[in-house]
Amino acid sequence: MKKALFLGALLMVGATLAADGPLTPEQTLDRRAIGDLEFSPDGARLTFTVAEPIKGTSRARALWMLDVKSGVARPLTFSGKNDASPRWAPDGSEIAFTSDREEPTGLYLLPLRGGEAERITGKDERVDAFRWSPDGTRIAILMREAKSADLKARERDKDDGRAVDHDDRQPRIWIVERASKHVRQLTAGPWRLRQIEWLPDGKHLVGVATDHPASNQWTDRVYRIDADGGGFTEIAAPRGPIGAIVPSPDGSALAYVGARVDGPEPHDLYVQSLGGGKAVNLSESLDRPVNGPRWIDAQTLMVNVQRGFRTALATVSRSGRTEWLDGGSVNPGAFARSSTGTVAFVGESTASAPELYLQSPGAPPRAVTTLNAQWSSIPVARPEVVEYKGFDGVSIEAALLKPAGAGPFPFVVLVHGGPTGRWSDAFEPWGQLLAARGYAVLYPNVRGSTGYGQKFVEMNRADWGGGDYKDVMAGVDAMIARGVADAARLGIGGWSYGGYMAAWAVTQTTRFKAAVSGAPVIDMASEFGTEDNSAYDEWFYGTPYERLDGFTKSSPMTFVKNVRTPTLLLQGEADLTDPIGQSQQFYRGLKHYNVESSLVLYPREPHGLREEKHLLDRLNRVVAWFDKYLKTPAPGTGGR
Repeated sequence: MKKALFLGALLMVGATLAADGPLTPEQTLDRRAIGDLEFSPDGARLTFTVAEPIKGTSRARALWMLDVKSGVARPLTFSGKNDASPRWAPDGSEIAFTSDREEPTGLYLLPLRGGEAERITGKDERVDAFRWSPDGTRIAILMREAKSADLKARERDKDDGRAVDHDDRQPRIWIVERASKHVRQLTAGPWRLRQIEWLPDGKHLVGVATDHPASNQWTDRVYRIDADGGGFTEIAAPRGPIGAIVPSPDGSALAYVGARVDGPEPHDLYVQSLGGGKAVNLSESLDRPVNGPRWIDAQTLMVNVQRGFRTALATVSRSGRTEWLDGGSVNPGAFARSSTGTVAFVGESTASAPELYLQSPGAPPRAVTTLNAQWSSIPVARPEVVEYKGFDGVSIEAALLKPAGAGPFPFVVLVHGGPTGRWSDAFEPWGQLLAARGYAVLYPNVRGSTGYGQKFVEMNRADWGGGDYKDVMAGVDAMIARGVADAARLGIGGWSYGGYMAAWAVTQTTRFKAAVSGAPVIDMASEFGTEDNSAYDEWFYGTPYERLDGFTKSSPMTFVKNVRTPTLLLQGEADLTDPIGQSQQFYRGLKHYNVESSLVLYPREPHGLREEKHLLDRLNRVVAWFDKYLKTPAPGTGGR
């Protein structure tokens, strides 16, 4: 399993019912998302994207522009398709972006003097990413090589058998000449590229790439790539996974997000001199996960930092000094900084739906959009952040949603995805729907969660279902002791790692009277052999070929005979992260032992559900399952 989405993030206390009834699943989907922030070179304008609520099987995304001085925002594109990744030409005369208005997704140019957007790439392959050259005369794009005529013919004839790990059509770098629109292939050979950026000299790019694309280990390195000949020169070989890379404005160094040790996820901010030497960790003393680094000048970067349930923007100097920006009452997400020092960010909290904020130097942030204005009149439960002690005295932070009135209440604990994930202060629909119907809901950031330091992340290495499970149960007991949770009406749920924890819990205790397990890991050894990319799980447990006992002891499948709790399994049929066989195995075991259970499969869906009807179906089933087993007090107070 890799870090995975569980619906969104979080939370709140004191749920109030709307005049016409409680919050509905349909309402929870009616939210616009904001992203891809990019200032114009002169800082006077800002482009960003706005994704409309999902309809059917797709979600329209449009480009918008904000005039910084007036604070007026307006849409730039109206295709009804997925227009994304707007990037300004260096002279500010036009914007390049990707769109699927014609399949496959291509690269478009939108002149700001007026006129329609023009597609400048062909229709053989999808454009994955692109970057303007510093002088604006070229655009580097990431795109696969076109299928050969022979391959196309064989696919038409259904003669399409393929050998795994022998696909030579890896993402390549292509160079588009802006004036002529001529496209030429720059790289070939065994390289698989994930990210590219131009160096300020305009003669080279830097990229995250590997020449072992079939490997199941983390083999990505950072390379300098000649923009004319396509030659690769290694710059850095970080241990573990690599996050975003950004060259400094003077071209002397490269910043990237890397793993503190050898995994399991990028955590710290590093700067690597392009002249050689060892990378320097700028955020080791900060010891909180950083994201989205952007250079302010040649000596200072701005980053987004996870701090428990909150996030914050900070500047980090090359000497390691950190200064925090006041983000106000909302949590900043995607951000950009202009040449004039103004910061734009997407801000939200559980109580505040996403909006675009501007923050001028020395001033507090202010919202400049009302894209989700309808949420100001929709009651939501507000979070109470609580702390309790884990089984070994480790402090665990959690958020609590509590309905109006006196407890104890029917109670559900929800576990996030990951385990290197976290609950944060943002809207999360499962808990909001339950709180609006009289449930208390707990969101614990158990050991293994991010936002509490690298040591906290490593606490559940090779110990899934150990200390993390005990942290969950300590949270349940703390809420019973507070008079919040009804000990006879306890439920547990989650998605991905949260689905694993729900399944694990019901193999270890009969205290829960209902469980919802979405896209879980059930048999860790078979998961390792069938998932897409296994390096993440290998960091935690090694391989089942050499350490099978660890995989076995932490697998819910090993203990399925103990389950007595009614369990709902939810699974995307096209999930490659936690494949369908995981849920199928558990369901077959539950049936064998006559446990009340249901397995719901969602056709076409990957690890995170994307289609409107499926999203609504999932929410309705989650509420109905807990209502069925928790709304009526169960006899007794539960087992062990």
